[in-house]
Amino acid sequence: MIVPLPNGPLYLINDREYKIIENLENSKGEKLSNTIGIALCRCGASKNKPFCDGSHSVIGFSSKNDKSNNSKDRGTITKKSYPGKKITIHDNRRICSHAAECVNNLPTVFRLNEKPWIDPDQVNSIQEIIRTIKKCPSGALSYSIDEIEYRDYDGKQLVKVSKNGPYYVSGEIDLMLEEGDFPDDMSREHYTLCRCGASKNKPFCDGAHSSINFIDEKN
Repeated sequence: MIVPLPNGPLYLINDREYKIIENLENSKGEKLSNTIGIALCRCGASKNKPFCDGSHSVIGFSSKNDKSNNSKDRGTITKKSYPGKKITIHDNRRICSHAAECVNNLPTVFRLNEKPWIDPDQVNSIQEIIRTIKKCPSGALSYSIDEIEYRDYDGKQLVKVSKNGPYYVSGEIDLMLEEGDFPDDMSREHYTLCRCGASKNKPFCDGAHSSINFIDEKN
């Protein structure tokens, strides 16, 4: 489970079962137990990335989202469908982490600077489209065949620190949100979480790390 702490780090609970903590007891001499987890930085300022070092308190990090300019806010719902003859591609801009797996792997279908930017009929094999969509770490891309949408896959339980980008989460790791329920229009099996602190759709990544030139030389 991942728990985003208010105005603080992402707490990754690796084992939900309470276990005795060695070398720790209360005033009665009783052993204390707790779940096993670690705190991951999501303010972007930790000097020990990806781990939290308390910098969020120093810089006054807020986990609230800035909704002052909704016309340009990636946090608004902008999921669109692009129907083809054999497959329909769904694109949820709200949670795109700009990993560019789609345009790098299948530029004939995912076409930057063109309208519409997605055209499913530009390749003959729908399997090629499916393989590319499955490389999307954020879950922004999904697809439908015969009106059945596919957006969850059989992924390994893993939190991966991406290069100068967000956390890639896969394998149905539960996410406890600060406000509201998990969005119905996105995958619970794989998603990306902001670690630069600038996303307008916290705790999810919206690609803001690219615009602020977030750098993590260590990872």
